[in-house]
Amino acid sequence: MMAHKERIQFANAEDKQEFSKYPTKAGRRSLSRSVSQSSTDSYSSAASYTDSSDDETSPRDKAQVNTQGSSDFCVKNVKQAEFGRREIEIAEQDMSALVSLRKRAQGEKPLAGAKVVGCTHITAQTAVLIETLVALGAQCRWTACNIYSTQNEVAAALAETGVPVFAWKGESEDDFWWCIDRCVNTEGWQANMILDDGGDLTHWVYKKYPSVFKKVRGIVEESVTGVHRLYQLSKAGKLCVPAMNVNDSVTKQKFDNLYCCRESILDGLKRTTDIMFGGKQVVVCGYGEVGKGCCTALKALGAIVCITEIDPICALQASMDGFRVVKLSEVIRQMDVVITCTGNKNVVTREQLDRMKNGCVVCNMGHSNTEIDVASLRSQELTWERVRSQVDHIIWPDGKRVVLLAEGRLLNLSCSTVPTFVLSITATTQALALIELFNAPEGRYKQDVYLLPKKMDEYVASLHLPNFDAHLTELSDEQAKYMGLNKNGPFKPNYYRY
Repeated sequence: MMAHKERIQFANAEDKQEFSKYPTKAGRRSLSRSVSQSSTDSYSSAASYTDSSDDETSPRDKAQVNTQGSSDFCVKNVKQAEFGRREIEIAEQDMSALVSLRKRAQGEKPLAGAKVVGCTHITAQTAVLIETLVALGAQCRWTACNIYSTQNEVAAALAETGVPVFAWKGESEDDFWWCIDRCVNTEGWQANMILDDGGDLTHWVYKKYPSVFKKVRGIVEESVTGVHRLYQLSKAGKLCVPAMNVNDSVTKQKFDNLYCCRESILDGLKRTTDIMFGGKQVVVCGYGEVGKGCCTALKALGAIVCITEIDPICALQASMDGFRVVKLSEVIRQMDVVITCTGNKNVVTREQLDRMKNGCVVCNMGHSNTEIDVASLRSQELTWERVRSQVDHIIWPDGKRVVLLAEGRLLNLSCSTVPTFVLSITATTQALALIELFNAPEGRYKQDVYLLPKKMDEYVASLHLPNFDAHLTELSDEQAKYMGLNKNGPFKPNYYRY
C-alpha cells in the first residue's frame, strides 16, 4: 500500500477564518480583558473537568436547584457535583493539617455564629477550607476572586452541599461584580466576617454596602494586592474594622510564595510552551519570595537567569545567590523568557515588548494582571493568534511573534496547578485568622491591619510536620531559662526574619 498524507479540510472559507481568528464571545459571555488588579488571575483548564465554553448559556440565565431544593447559588452546572466531590476528596488527602484542625475544633464550634462572605479562588483546595469553616460552625457565602479561577465541578459540589456559591469559569466583567453582589446583598443574611483574596470583595462592600461594616468583626486578606489596599485604607483613616494580613505571615510568605512558586513556575511554562530551559536566557523581574522560588527552579534546569530589582537588599541577595542584577531595557533584546513577579504595574512596557526577539515568552507570576502592559497590545497593527488554551501569539507587522501566557495573568493558577500541600498551609492560616478575629475580646484589635500572632504561625507549621515524620527537639527547663523562652513557644520574636 502506498502511504499517503491527509490534509485538514475546511468546509468553507468561513470555517477557515473562524479557525484562525482570536476567539471572542459577545455579551456577558465575553472574556473580560481586565476586571481589576486582583480579579483577573486564571486557573488551569487542565485542573478542571469542565470548560467554560461547553455551554453557551450563561449560568445567570439558568434555573438550577440542588437536591435539597435550594436555588441560592449560581454555578455552571450543579449536576457536576459528583465530579467535584471527587476532586475535593483528593485534595483532602494532602491537606491533613486542615482536616486535623477540623477534627480538633469541631466539638467546640469556634465559628458558631460567624457569617463569612468569601472571595477566593474556587478550587478543590479552597473547598476543603470552606467545608472546614462550615464544620467549625460558620455560615458561608462564596464567590471567585477572578474570572478564570473556578473549577466548575467544585463549585457545583459546594452548591450541592448547601453552600451558596456564585462563580463559574470564564465570567465576564459584569458577571464578576454580579457574583460578588449576590454574595453580599441577600435578604435575611448579613456577613460579620470577610475572607478576601485581592481586595475586590472588601472594595465592593465599602463602595456599595458600607453599613455592613457595622456588624463585621474583621477582614482576613491573603494577597499582596489586597493587603496593599488595606494599608491604604488604614493610612487614610478609612479602615473601620480590624484586618488580618495573612500574606505577610511566615507560613504564607515563606511557603506559599517561595516553595509553591519554585515548583509551579516550571509546571506552567512546560504545559504551555514545551520549552527546554537549558541554556535559555531568562529575566525575572523581582527577587522577593516569589522571584527567589522562580530563579532557583530555572537555574536548576540550566537556564541563564538574571533579575531586575528596585530594592538594594533584594538585589544584594540575588547577587550573592549568583544572579546578575540588570535593568530590563539593557537585556530585553537577548531574552528568551521574561517573567514578572513584583506586584507593581507596567513592569514590562510596550516599548520593551516591541524590542523583544522573535519567540520570546512573556508571563506573570505576580497576583495582579497589571505588570505586563497587555492593553497596549490590543491595537490594530498587532494580530492576536490563540494557539492553545491560555497561550497567544502576538504578531507584529514584520512577522515577529511574542508568546504571551494567560493574557498576563497569574501563570501558575492559569496554566497549571498549585501543590495542594502548600495550599493547606495557607488555608490553615486563613482559618486560624478567622477564628482569632471572630473570638477576640473587644479592644484586642483596633481598626488597623495586623499580622497573625507568632504563636499561631508556629501552630500552623507544627500541624504540617507529621507529613514528613519530623520530630521536634524540646528545650530543657535550663535551656528555656537561658534563652528566655517559654518551652512551648513562641520561639522567635516578632522582628525575627526567617
